[in-house]
Amino acid sequence: MQSSYKRLGNYIEQSHQKNDDNIIKLLQGISNKKYFQKAKTNTIGIDLSKYRIVRTGEFAFNRATTRNGDKISIALRKNEDCIVSPSYRIFKSKDENILNSQYLMMWYNRPEFDRYARFKSHGSAHEFFDWDEMCDVELPVPSIDKQKEIVKEYHTITDRIKLNESLNQKLEETAQAIYKEWFVNFEFPNVEGKPYKSSGGEMVFCDELDGKIPVGWNGSRYEHVMNFTTGKLNSNAAVINGKFPFFTCSAETFKTNTFAFDTEAVLLAGNNASAIYPLKFFIGKFDAYQRTYVITTNDQRLSNQQIYFTIKDELENFKGISSGTATKFLTMQILNNLKICLANKEVSIKFHRIIKELFNLIDLNTKELEQLNEFKDILLSKMATIEDE
Repeated sequence: MQSSYKRLGNYIEQSHQKNDDNIIKLLQGISNKKYFQKAKTNTIGIDLSKYRIVRTGEFAFNRATTRNGDKISIALRKNEDCIVSPSYRIFKSKDENILNSQYLMMWYNRPEFDRYARFKSHGSAHEFFDWDEMCDVELPVPSIDKQKEIVKEYHTITDRIKLNESLNQKLEETAQAIYKEWFVNFEFPNVEGKPYKSSGGEMVFCDELDGKIPVGWNGSRYEHVMNFTTGKLNSNAAVINGKFPFFTCSAETFKTNTFAFDTEAVLLAGNNASAIYPLKFFIGKFDAYQRTYVITTNDQRLSNQQIYFTIKDELENFKGISSGTATKFLTMQILNNLKICLANKEVSIKFHRIIKELFNLIDLNTKELEQLNEFKDILLSKMATIEDE
């Protein structure tokens, strides 16, 4: 460590407050992405007085680092007081005018800290990073004004990241709402600009879909209108700071230095232990894991965007129809036989034009998000070289 680094134990103090009389009912866990989340524990019949209280402005961390994705689960409580597992450790800054808690949380967000915590973890069957190890952490502690300046710069970036993520979510929700109105409710605009079905648009029975659809539309199966391929890479092909997106069966998108695809496609996880299959849409160069489906249209009436929303509507059903025991699989036999509704050429073109504009905005925001995350990572890495003033 640099000579300017200080031992963290000199600046923090532990809290041992228990939830006496069951005053607090909000039980939380901590993600390895370093935020509080709803605890998985079933609290029915559980004595909550044994749990530890985390006050607003206090830190909590899970000592166990085994099977935690090489990360330590730690977070700063920003919302109302909550309770956590008795095995967690709770602490706070002794003096916010000397060590700012948000500055310290930035240090914990550095990947170098996760690697340090894993290296310092100890145990046989299970490894732990405990209070003593936390106190032995060393880090730069510049003046409080410098700390606040760094925190402000960091929040400027992270606030913009949250804004872009919110915008993308709203844009996708808008696109999905349009999809459902057109392809589920059949309320696309008719020649007069009025909702088709509720304005008396002619409907005919479709044997393939076992229901009525607009006249001139068709039903089909996935195998007839979609191309399915898979990636060739193993899951360990991901590299830090790779050049291209690497899609696996994880909800997280990784990076790699190779690309096997350069196209617009829908990415669907082919297996998952919990039968939750991440679904993504991407345009450009990318690579994929060997159990990740790369899906594109082979029918002029069908856009890749419609494929995305059609499959998204099926995700909940996949939990019941996927095969396997310990790991659930989406096989081609399952996917090929799924049904899809195809609009006539005129409606298909209109839908694709509208949705493509929304997806283009999402793509622009996503590219800005990548740059913002790079700036965030650079700022976090620079913390290691901060000198006393």
